[in-house]
Amino acid sequence: MLDAVLIQQCADPSLKPAIVEQFIAKAGSQDPLAVTVRSGNRVVLVPKPITPEEALALIRDNLGRNTVRVGITQYPAGLGIVEAGQLKPDMVEPCENIRMGTALFAKVFRIVLKWYGNPTAKEVLPQVMDDAVIAWQTGYFEGVAVFRAEDPGQEEITQPERVDSVEPEQKAALTKDEDATKPGPSDPNKAEIRIDLSRIGSKS
Repeated sequence: MLDAVLIQQCADPSLKPAIVEQFIAKAGSQDPLAVTVRSGNRVVLVPKPITPEEALALIRDNLGRNTVRVGITQYPAGLGIVEAGQLKPDMVEPCENIRMGTALFAKVFRIVLKWYGNPTAKEVLPQVMDDAVIAWQTGYFEGVAVFRAEDPGQEEITQPERVDSVEPEQKAALTKDEDATKPGPSDPNKAEIRIDLSRIGSKS
């Protein structure tokens, strides 16, 4: 179990601690030096690094040829890096890895949340969370490369419009339109059939 104090001190403030814990439990690692290397859908077996230097050397050896994830949040090591020499040692430092990883995951979460229409119902959020984790693991959501996509921004995440938020004039108009579409009781063309005529003409 990840230290709650570490989450509180290092995680992106836009994510609730409970979401950070779920994120790391589902997509991360308890080992700060964990390095996962993939070639397409295949996991490449690599020696387990014991020191930060070994972890960085392993990342450098595979960067550019394979997909490399690193640290507690399994941060995409090659993101924004052109050359292996640009790798920062603090990528495998627990607090910095959590800071970088949760900030990036927060953006991914907002992208998925916006696609869902920014729902506020608690019943929907687990599905949003699951899709955000899959997007983090694959790098894509609905064909969008989430790590390089534009952040929709927290200020743009609004609650879905409710009936209460509709202006009184609009509400009255909507009610009037609804009433207009309802068949009136005196309309003979839209009245229900009261006599069963289905048997007329049928053979007994």
